[in-house]
Amino acid sequence: MPVRADFAVVLDACVLVEASVADFYLRLSEEPRLLLPKWTDLIWDEVDRTCIGKLGWDPDLTKRRRLAATTNFEEALVTGYEHLTEFCKNDEKDRHVLAAAIHEKVETIVTMNLKHFQADALDPWGIIAVHPDKYLITLFEHDRGIVADKLHRLAQDRRKSVEEILGRLAWTVPRFSTHVSKELGISVHAITPSAWKV
Repeated sequence: MPVRADFAVVLDACVLVEASVADFYLRLSEEPRLLLPKWTDLIWDEVDRTCIGKLGWDPDLTKRRRLAATTNFEEALVTGYEHLTEFCKNDEKDRHVLAAAIHEKVETIVTMNLKHFQADALDPWGIIAVHPDKYLITLFEHDRGIVADKLHRLAQDRRKSVEEILGRLAWTVPRFSTHVSKELGISVHAITPSAWKV
């Protein structure tokens, strides 16, 4: 029986830009799922600009990646939130993210850029911002079996070992990688993006 978690989270652009982390979050959103991802076109526009302009990704690859995510998770797209940005008091660059969360009644924003989501701007809306590292640990503690299974499936699909997958994740979410590797009884060393071979 699939586990369906109806707890929605807004994935900020900085999370979706980091390919290994984004891939794992989206796998955790597939049946049996542990979360419901939410995003906006503006969030994906920022992902595209960063991947192409700062990371040097091929535009076609960026386009295919976005299309795959948005097609597989059609219910993730948030619209009609724009009028709420004027009521948001967090960093101006990320007010659209908070507005989307408010509109969807989402309680959690997953972001690496916590400084743009100060508690005093989020508390009135009953929303929190959490680093993807911390949230992955929360998901693991919620259902270790599903998270471990997703890691093994990801490793199989990538033709890598679980140690290698956790090593790549350790570059961005080191606490999660360390925590899970200890629980699984394996040794992991961080693998930099430049050293990662597809």
